[in-house]
Amino acid sequence: MRKYLLNGSIISAVVSSISTIRTGQAGPKDWRFYLSVVASLLTLAVAVGTVRAESFEQASED
Repeated sequence: MRKYLLNGSIISAVVSSISTIRTGQAGPKDWRFYLSVVASLLTLAVAVGTVRAESFEQASED
């Protein structure tokens, strides 16, 4: 679990998602906001997948 919480790509994806949600709360919710939310979620999913793949690679080397 620690490898996910301390990874730089995951941290930046979470901060980006929080920023997107705060921006959406302050402004109008049109199609651009929803695309930003989808992009943030996809970025977070890619970051988690990358950490998981790196973890499997390290486990197979040992």
